Amino acid sequence: MKIIPKLIFNVKTLLFFALMSVQLIFAQDPIQVSGTITGSDGLPAAFVSIIQKGTTNGVSADDSGNYTITVPSNATLEVSGMGYATQEVAVAGKSVINITVQAESSQLEEVVIVGYGSQKKADLTSAISVVDAKQIQKRQATTVAESLQGQATGVTVRGGGQPGSEAKIEIRGLKNLQSANPLYVIDGNISTANRDFNPNDIESIQILKDAAAAAIYGSRAANGVIIITTKKGKGGPLKIEASSKMSITNVPTYDLVSRDEFIAITNMAYDNAGAPRQNFNMDVNTDWQKEVFRTGMIQDQNISFAGGGENSSFFMSANYFGNKGTVIDTDFDRISFRVNTSGKKGILTVGENLALSNSVANETGGPEAMRGNPFIDAIRMFPTIPVYDSRNPGGFGYGEQGVANTFAANPVAIANLIDQKVENFRIRGNVWAELKPWDFLKYRFNFGYEASFDNYKYLRNRGSWTLNQPVDPAITEQNRGRWESKLVEHTLTFSKEFGKHSVTALAGTTYQDFKFGQISGNKRNLLINPTTGQYFDVLDQGDNPVVRGYRSESALLSYLGRLEYNYDNRYLLNAVLRRDGSSKFSDANKWSTFPSVSAGWRISNESFFKVPQINDLKLRVSYGELGSGNIGDYEYRAFINTMGAAVFGNNQDLQNAAIQVRLANERLRWETLKQTNVGFDLAMLNNKLTVNADYFVARTEDVLFGFPILLVTGNDGGNPISNAATVENKGFEVNVGWNDQIGEDFHWNANVNLTTLNNKLVKLGNGQNESFSGNTVTREGQPVGMWFVLQTDGIFQNQAEIDAHVNSQGAVIQPQAVPGDIRYKDINDDGQITNEDKIVDGSPWPKFEMGFNAGFDYKGFDFSMNWIGSFGATVYNGYSSIVNVLNGDHNYAAGTQPWTPENPSTTTPRAYYGTSLTNRGDTDRFLESGSFARLKYIGVGYNFPKEWMKQIGFDSARLSVSAQNVITITKYGGLDPEFVNNNIFERGVDFGAFPNVRTYTVGVEIGF
Repeated sequence: MKIIPKLIFNVKTLLFFALMSVQLIFAQDPIQVSGTITGSDGLPAAFVSIIQKGTTNGVSADDSGNYTITVPSNATLEVSGMGYATQEVAVAGKSVINITVQAESSQLEEVVIVGYGSQKKADLTSAISVVDAKQIQKRQATTVAESLQGQATGVTVRGGGQPGSEAKIEIRGLKNLQSANPLYVIDGNISTANRDFNPNDIESIQILKDAAAAAIYGSRAANGVIIITTKKGKGGPLKIEASSKMSITNVPTYDLVSRDEFIAITNMAYDNAGAPRQNFNMDVNTDWQKEVFRTGMIQDQNISFAGGGENSSFFMSANYFGNKGTVIDTDFDRISFRVNTSGKKGILTVGENLALSNSVANETGGPEAMRGNPFIDAIRMFPTIPVYDSRNPGGFGYGEQGVANTFAANPVAIANLIDQKVENFRIRGNVWAELKPWDFLKYRFNFGYEASFDNYKYLRNRGSWTLNQPVDPAITEQNRGRWESKLVEHTLTFSKEFGKHSVTALAGTTYQDFKFGQISGNKRNLLINPTTGQYFDVLDQGDNPVVRGYRSESALLSYLGRLEYNYDNRYLLNAVLRRDGSSKFSDANKWSTFPSVSAGWRISNESFFKVPQINDLKLRVSYGELGSGNIGDYEYRAFINTMGAAVFGNNQDLQNAAIQVRLANERLRWETLKQTNVGFDLAMLNNKLTVNADYFVARTEDVLFGFPILLVTGNDGGNPISNAATVENKGFEVNVGWNDQIGEDFHWNANVNLTTLNNKLVKLGNGQNESFSGNTVTREGQPVGMWFVLQTDGIFQNQAEIDAHVNSQGAVIQPQAVPGDIRYKDINDDGQITNEDKIVDGSPWPKFEMGFNAGFDYKGFDFSMNWIGSFGATVYNGYSSIVNVLNGDHNYAAGTQPWTPENPSTTTPRAYYGTSLTNRGDTDRFLESGSFARLKYIGVGYNFPKEWMKQIGFDSARLSVSAQNVITITKYGGLDPEFVNNNIFERGVDFGAFPNVRTYTVGVEIGF
């Protein structure tokens, strides 16, 4: 009988649980939820995890941030990913949920690539700047360096608008006297990121600025290190991305007087000199700027393929970059390809990075002394000179005695008579393998290879472009060069945690050799192809052959080690030692050792530090030594000329001879940079506010440089290199950034960075205390290249002022002057104006430089802009030194009103044809403020809704519009205050530098 009640109880129990289950099923009816995960910047957040809370049911977003998951309608989703704060989202029966993830407070967990390894950003103890690759790729730029302007403290970049030109980049100022570029490391390969490198392939950029950060590269890092990591494939389906950017460019031009004004001023100059006027051709009114400058066009086309599986990945890209220049007969074209792959099998991982490129630059001008600079000749040529003149060889117009007295070159003639092309095919890549038998130990082998095949072709057609030019025959000059480098590296890395202690140790060796060979030749009197009317430009034509050849090689062997220690995420220590040996030095001085040490204290992790508004506070201090062997391959050996000959004996036989033409210096040794850095990193208010600041002192000793010596020493082969000078730089850097969100859809950021820099030449060496170059002087105790000019003091308005301009003894200082001439200061009080009256008058170095970056995104729209600025430098305006000298040899600035008795002026002297004090160029008349602020980039973009794109088969699509160099705030009177001069002693001289061009760009990006 007990069985029946028990059975009834069990049935009731089963019915109860069945009913509960039905209710639960109805309450949690499964639905499919999909959406897109994006970061606070509006861009897709790839591979973020979406998990049903309390279960193991989960998926990962794809590389476009898309996800789909099936969960109960009342479930809660947990969303998390590396670098993002975990958050919970209630489904609440919705089938489409788009989620914005926020960077977690631990952005400090971001991994930063350093030499031969990586570190968490929070653990850095040295000065390293991380640049957002996306900001670089927004710009229309030929090289990486151009895009770094304003992006990092301590990094000075100056570029120009000539197609294929490479920007000049300095990291923390002048390190030596050779104006060398920093070291580039691309995917672990020691290389360059010049005009044959595609910036669109970049995944990340780190700039190692202080000696402690760069010491792992030893003798190669004195000018700083830029580490570039290119894009890699990721797990998931094949991802195809394509982009196209088209740009219109135009160049700033001068504002010059009209033809009639030019004639009036020139006639005045000749009249004042008592010379007969020129017989101007009044039938001609040439606007030389319209003839020389044009609207340019840039196109940048990219396509990439990326994907991978669980244990492998691949990335492939192709790029075409074309730049039709704003000066006639200038252009640049580049085609490049890249393949990056990797695979893993057990404890072994292997990979390769391979890039191929071919670039061709068509450059204006040629190697002769009389070649023209279009930005100078456009103002030196008279408006009364025709572009074409059949009376002249080649059919072009130029100066003519008595009609147009000028030796300026016709830039249109040069563009047509000279054809100059530089072609370069480059192979760049490396293969690597990593063996990781235990989690704490990793061995890495890296083999890098780079080869550059250069082809230079110069063709000079028969014809002339300037007055009294010899009529030369058609000539071709050609050379072929090959540069090759092989790199072999072995490194062993140990990394392990012991309780609160974390230790990482690296040891390795690296060997790299370099080879360069070149052959060249030229021929004259080329034949003309009767079919095309063009000259045959191959070297089997013509006569008077000349053949030359050159070959050199060098090698560098290094041993390196690094120790990183972290105690409880509070106390950080980093020590590096590198020893380099170079074949560029003699056996006695071949080797040198470069140590560094840095330490950090994360105060915010101390138990006594209780400031909730501060998320992170770290103090840093470092000291390191770096080297540089930036000299030729055989500088320590004697240079012998074997081309000599002498006649000896009764038969007067011609005997071969050799002579040493350059003095040797076997005592050459490494120059050494010693740098101290103190800084701090601060993050506040949930990491919305970040501040990074550094103060550094860098001193380079035994600077390698060839100062001029007297020819009576027997030296006739160039200035011999010696360890002569000592250069010192001091500077302060600060970067302040703000990143915030308003509501769910509006995100904005702003960042400003400031850099101050003071350099001086501590010692010149070789018994010298000063060195002159052009209008500059470099003296011990002063910055390099200070202005050294005569001092003006207004304009004489009458004879009484001339008579009253006397020295302390009463002698008239400028007795030959007449009213309207410039008055000069007699500095040494000797009663006359000579070079002895020149004084140091200003510095070409800015007192501080800045960058300002800001942007926002709202739903699918985004906006960004970048300003750069440089303040406090004094520069020499070469344009003004031409157009404001009223001597009848060139054109003049618009609005020019020469001094006359009827129209007295206190700023513009009288016009005078001939040599006079008034017409001298080495005066302070042409020194101007080089300060400027420039809107370097401004752009807006729109990301089309993914729902729209999927209907036509796209994963994503973006349209952008941008402009570069459209606003410049400056008092400088030249074309561009942001000019480049590669002569370090005359860095502030602007004499026809190619200005930055205004660029207007439309871009389209799509993803499949």
